[in-house]
Amino acid sequence: MTQPVTPAPAADRTFQVDLRGLVDLLSHHLYSSPRVYLRELLQNAVDALTARHTLEPDAPAGAFGVRLYADGSAVRVEDDGVGLTEADVHTFLATIGRSSKRAEQLAEKRGDFIGQFGIGLLSCFLVADEIHVVSRSARTPGAPAVEWRGRGDGSYTVRTLPAGARTRPGTTVTLTPRADAGEWTRPAQVHALARHFGSLLRHPVTFSDVLDGTGAPVNPEPAPWARTYPTPGARSRALAAYGAEVFGFTPLDTIELDLPAVGLKGIACVLPDTVPAGRRHGHRVHVKGMLLSEQAEEILPEWAFFVRCVIDAESLRPTASRESLYEDDTLAAVREALAERLRAWIARAAASDPDLLGRFLQVHHLAVKSLAVHDDEILRMLLPWLPFETTDGHTTLDEFARTHRTVLVTSSVEEFRQIAAIASAAGLGVVNGGYTYDRELVHRLPEIRPEATVADLDPATLTAHLDPVDRETELAAAPYLALARDTLAVFDCDVALRTFQPASAPALLMDSREARHERTRSRLAREQEGGLWGDILGALRQEAPRAQLILNQLNPLVRAAVAIEEPELARTSAEALYGQAAMLSRRPLRPAESSLINRSFLDLLAHALRKDS
Repeated sequence: MTQPVTPAPAADRTFQVDLRGLVDLLSHHLYSSPRVYLRELLQNAVDALTARHTLEPDAPAGAFGVRLYADGSAVRVEDDGVGLTEADVHTFLATIGRSSKRAEQLAEKRGDFIGQFGIGLLSCFLVADEIHVVSRSARTPGAPAVEWRGRGDGSYTVRTLPAGARTRPGTTVTLTPRADAGEWTRPAQVHALARHFGSLLRHPVTFSDVLDGTGAPVNPEPAPWARTYPTPGARSRALAAYGAEVFGFTPLDTIELDLPAVGLKGIACVLPDTVPAGRRHGHRVHVKGMLLSEQAEEILPEWAFFVRCVIDAESLRPTASRESLYEDDTLAAVREALAERLRAWIARAAASDPDLLGRFLQVHHLAVKSLAVHDDEILRMLLPWLPFETTDGHTTLDEFARTHRTVLVTSSVEEFRQIAAIASAAGLGVVNGGYTYDRELVHRLPEIRPEATVADLDPATLTAHLDPVDRETELAAAPYLALARDTLAVFDCDVALRTFQPASAPALLMDSREARHERTRSRLAREQEGGLWGDILGALRQEAPRAQLILNQLNPLVRAAVAIEEPELARTSAEALYGQAAMLSRRPLRPAESSLINRSFLDLLAHALRKDS
């Protein structure tokens, strides 16, 4: 009898890491540019200094610092931080993904560090094939200095150094750049990158292109909002100058941002020029002084596209690449708190600085409209002062409502263009509601001005203000009107004769976008169904909204047209009047309408030439 075979237990395996492949992954998918290697080195150095201050809390603020050196053949970053023992080196430098900041003894201080992921040192392989580290630990007095050399092929060596190799605690990282990395490792570029990433760091950082030379300060002054100024005006000017230096424009105003709960400080610079609706600008975000991103859109809500911010925060979490922010409850709370600061600034301007408010609304009325739609406080405060396009020109709703007891609002820009001149001549007050937010906001005017009445404009309202012609004139024009209706039936267009101002306008085409879409849907459904359903839909078609061409009896050209007795010429004139009214409506022409305009023009030209000959 065959004995059952007991399967052997599965053997544990260890993942094999291809370091070159990992570095390639980082360079193409995690980091935006090889330049981040210097930010990662600075970040590690600053975190080491933070840990050193934790061990020696009585040390003066500037006792420990970071020194950068680059001469084209080497890049060196030296810090006076907490340093590493030989055991630390094996544990933290030779194990991908582990960070000394995550050690149990520092777990409770995790929020004090910029780095959270323990892979930053690998970014150095983006510009060098070897990383040389020399470190002495401040945690273990008397421990020897240790040297670690890591290579891009995944190998490394560790050795202890003689007692005199490094006398003070801290770490020195040296890179020998590859030939193809010169763009990022030249002395001038290293200095520029250091200033770019570290200008707001709280620890002293210096740069030199001479080994052991006296370094120039990278961050000589604290952040502008952390300095003291003799007067409030001097402070405002300094913040505006900083905003201009960072963003390249002179702010319309600067708004100080201060959220103590998350250790956030900074400024919002109001853009001096209009920006397209919905276009979001990136903001400059520092975390504990280190530049995280210049394009952080997520720090403000979408409606706040009229400002660009520079902030420095303590409690925001960076993503693994440290180039954007992790979306969590803290970021959501910060976003809402900053939005409230912007609302408060608008409220202060409305209450105490009408000149600033006027300049702001002139440039950024669309942003305020988008805010007012969802914010009742801003609506009550600013709606009467927001500009709108009306039959009285561009004016505020408050001024327009004083002139017109009933405010009519169109549903589209096209509709407003069609009727603006005639409505104005008829004494109607119409607001263009076709722009984003405008129609909704105009309808909310009675909430602020109860005496105002707002209604949608429909063709019947305008037609009711056009004067009818006398019965004799209408009877005389009846044959022409019947022929014109037959000619324009292909466009589902009725024709009527009225009198209205200005007399220079021969015709008015009343036809909304919704009506055209409804007629198109009806026609397509009828063509597709056919048979009985086609007959039913054909009957329903008569109830679909039709366009209306209203001819102006006060216009000399119309008076001459309705008197034409030659049928073909009458048809051509009706087509020409329709085409001219369609073009004046400024809506896109359908192919059939473009063809009609060309044909009627050529037919009228041919008729004129025959008449002259």
